[in-house]
Amino acid sequence: MSDQKSAAQPHSADVVVGARVRVRRDADDPAPGVVIEDFADLSQSEGLLGRDWAPVHRWAVALDDGRLVFVDDGELDLDAESPKAACG
Repeated sequence: MSDQKSAAQPHSADVVVGARVRVRRDADDPAPGVVIEDFADLSQSEGLLGRDWAPVHRWAVALDDGRLVFVDDGELDLDAESPKAACG
């Protein structure tokens, strides 16, 4: 359950929809992308979906290589080298 609570708390106040981030699934080569959705409301409510398997990850990130990934706070960092993406 502690994973669910940590997923609901922001990694950084700057991690918002539209922010450029780097996803750290592969420690040797973080993948750059843009946050396109925040599922904090769903990640806080374990029983909301009527199941306890396949937990909701907080962030949906569109990677620059075309993939869509779903990650939690501990798997991403702000991309300080890129300007913030435009929201909308």
